[in-house]
Amino acid sequence: MSGLGLEWSILAPALAAGVLVLSIHVPLGRQVLERGIIFIDLAVAQIAALGVTLATSLGWSDSPLAVQAAAALAAGCGALGMTWSERRWPEIQEALIGVTFIAAASLSLLLLSHSAHGSEHLQDLLAGQILWVSWSQLLPVALLYLPLLALWFGLGARLGRAGFYLLFAAAVTASVQLVGIYLVFASLILPALAAPGLKTAYAVGAAGYVFGLAASSWLDLPAGPTVVCALTLVAALAALARRMPGSRACRTAEAPAQPPHGGERTCPSQPDTRHPPRKSPESS
Repeated sequence: MSGLGLEWSILAPALAAGVLVLSIHVPLGRQVLERGIIFIDLAVAQIAALGVTLATSLGWSDSPLAVQAAAALAAGCGALGMTWSERRWPEIQEALIGVTFIAAASLSLLLLSHSAHGSEHLQDLLAGQILWVSWSQLLPVALLYLPLLALWFGLGARLGRAGFYLLFAAAVTASVQLVGIYLVFASLILPALAAPGLKTAYAVGAAGYVFGLAASSWLDLPAGPTVVCALTLVAALAALARRMPGSRACRTAEAPAQPPHGGERTCPSQPDTRHPPRKSPESS
């Protein structure tokens, strides 16, 4: 696929897969940033990928249901383990998440070390094969995401620590097999970083997928890494635009007028006219 003639029969399901992944990962990403557990997505995604790798090593690759069950079981166990560690050692939770990611990735490499197609399988898990997603693959994922979204927007914080981790694991298990670990992490973190508002974050994510898939088609580049780079660029531009003096975001409720806990202003170069400067005793 090259040139200006976009293959919409391939790009349309890929774009739909991206929008589907964003639908659940954008709100979860905002919660991840609020909790300060940035790398939980990578860890849970890698654990789910370990489940897929284990199922493949056991010869279950011809049974999609068995592979899905192995991935879900692995991710669920990882989520419960992280729930327990956050309750037991909250001060080192982020470090434990990083260790979990490295351990799961290393185990996956060991399982694939004697496989003739190990490198291809690993690349598929990391970068994904979003261009080869079919409409039939999207239906079961959509049916999974709908109740997850209903739970998240209906209950939110009332889910509790364990509920959040389990819901997160269920979403990531499906997403990893759809678009790969890199795109799952980018979809979770980049839109939430770029914009505090939910609608704006969705728009940033959707724009990243559109531009990334279009660039992948025009330039004949791997789709997954190209979309990740496009998401990074769009998120950076959105964040810069939001912080420009006089921008609309600086004047709306999306950017707090007063920095919480003594933090920096969203628009540092914009003068603060709320409090006039005090005259010093010498000048009076």
